[in-house]
Amino acid sequence: MTLDELRLALAPLIPANAVFDGWTDKALAMAAAALGVPAARAQLCFPGGAPDMIDAWFDSIDRDTAAAFPLERVAAMKIRERIRALILHRFAVAEPNKEALRRAVAILAMPQNFALAGRLAWRAADRMWRIAGDSATDFNHYSKRAILIGVYGSTSLVYLDDSSDGMASTRAFLDRRIDDIMRFEKAKAQWRGGRERLPSLSRFLGRLRYPAA
Repeated sequence: MTLDELRLALAPLIPANAVFDGWTDKALAMAAAALGVPAARAQLCFPGGAPDMIDAWFDSIDRDTAAAFPLERVAAMKIRERIRALILHRFAVAEPNKEALRRAVAILAMPQNFALAGRLAWRAADRMWRIAGDSATDFNHYSKRAILIGVYGSTSLVYLDDSSDGMASTRAFLDRRIDDIMRFEKAKAQWRGGRERLPSLSRFLGRLRYPAA
């Protein structure tokens, strides 16, 4: 395997060891051993250490999510159902290695990793919206992703402390957040519609200058 191929192969294996040993060279070496690869070669795939390993794992979750939601599955769902299912699927993928996720979040919360944390959050939101079928290129492209980062981030914190059966607390919290956003979007649409019906000062001044015949 090339280093890029090896990185992809190692990414989903490291978390199971990071649960016990943290995001360390030891965890990486154990993942490499499972593939029959020398630890030194595995380290070449992650020159940045723990942040690189976490980046690769999150990327593997993105790819797993994309594979689990083909176009025909997504097309049968409403937008809110798509976003809800995508977020919950990511948690389900991480569930066997929840402690590794908790440790990863702690590492990303370090000041030196703020920029990386922001990039990973944006990447996850962007990929979820793309899977959901979003093709916006205007301001909505950015606002949708910013809103989803807030929803996903806050729900992740609830998930990390959730010990309820079937992630019941996480699901309930996520549903409330999505409901809040849907109400906000509905109110925003109504406000825009009302604004378009308001008298336009520019049109009024234009009529004064260029009266109709």
